[in-house]
Amino acid sequence: MYVCLCKNVTDHRIRGAVEEGARSWREVQQQTGCATQCGKCACTGKEITREAIKAEMNAAVEGLAYAV
Repeated sequence: MYVCLCKNVTDHRIRGAVEEGARSWREVQQQTGCATQCGKCACTGKEITREAIKAEMNAAVEGLAYAV
């Protein structure tokens, strides 16, 4: 789904930026350009970023777990 039409940023690109190491909305904006022109997509972009960061953090925690 396109999130930012001005900069042609999709939800997949936002998730990809998080997978590549972005850990804040500002970092996602720097990597993708999302919400840097008209700003109408900022709320949606932030929401997707939050969800993606939570998913990455949960995956990292699950990777640390082991059976005793």
